[in-house]
Amino acid sequence: MIKFKDIKIKFGDFTAIENLNLEIKEGEFFTFLGPSGCGKTTILRSLVGFINPDGGEIFVNGQSVNTVPIEKREVSMVFQSYALFPTLNVYENIAFGMRVKKYSKKEIDEKVKDIAKKVDLSDEQLYKKVSELSGGQQQRVAIARALVIQPRILALDEPLSNLDAKLRIQLRNELKRLQKKFKITTIYVTHDQEEALTLSDRIAVFNKGVLEQVGTPYEIYNESKTEFVCNFIGDINELDSQIVEEINRQSLKKLDINKKSYIRTEKTHISAVPGKGDLAKLKGEIADIEFYGLYTKYTIKVGESSIIKTIEKEGMDNQLSVGDKIDLTINVNDILQY
Repeated sequence: MIKFKDIKIKFGDFTAIENLNLEIKEGEFFTFLGPSGCGKTTILRSLVGFINPDGGEIFVNGQSVNTVPIEKREVSMVFQSYALFPTLNVYENIAFGMRVKKYSKKEIDEKVKDIAKKVDLSDEQLYKKVSELSGGQQQRVAIARALVIQPRILALDEPLSNLDAKLRIQLRNELKRLQKKFKITTIYVTHDQEEALTLSDRIAVFNKGVLEQVGTPYEIYNESKTEFVCNFIGDINELDSQIVEEINRQSLKKLDINKKSYIRTEKTHISAVPGKGDLAKLKGEIADIEFYGLYTKYTIKVGESSIIKTIEKEGMDNQLSVGDKIDLTINVNDILQY
């Protein structure tokens, strides 16, 4: 569906994207993930046509779009700020793109009312000013405006970042529902790891203009290919050489002590670990406790100076306190090395 081949983008002497090669499948919810300034929005804008690559080609359905004007690329974009027209009502905002494309008045009316129903905007809301709507309703207007012209591709640039946490969760679920409903190829830009993991079919992780890894949410989280991806996604513990040597002493599977070793916080356990595996037990002392409701995060001092964090779900048989001595269990197969 979409192919970036040897894409290079520069701003003066600064290289924003260095030799990007990436393919996105039709109907896929594909996320560009990375910290601010990593190049993810730059890539999205090059697909839409706002930026011309300095090298390489972008293909859509096998056709190069490098020289195709923005309005003919059949890509609709939803911006972080939604970019709605505050002086127009909801109906006029949704109809704007169709009027530019010279649709008939009858066709505009039919399509606006049809798309409004599909994104759960009422007839009453259609004739309100966008400033009278909630953040969630404004987001639906922005999506409706993007979808009504029936684009092949929907591009979303951090569309939830301006919303509070509760509404963000509600709307990302709605966004996924709409994407499945319309079966439209969607490219989503975010720096929010949780958003990427919950929404995406596949994720591309970027760092300083370089593509670090492409994979499913499971692969990105559990099979991180690079040290950057490992550290950027989720909570992680770095294990020092003394802990690695102790794990090697107890386990049949040996770790490379010359590499950096990491394990995710939820994969270390104070409680007993069922099943078989290459298990190692470390003696520790609880140094700090953070209660989150559904789970508790424990900071554990192991040895003289090592610190490991672990998460335990609520419902543990024993309530633990700072200063308690505990055994920390680690499965060697859960350790990532780089």
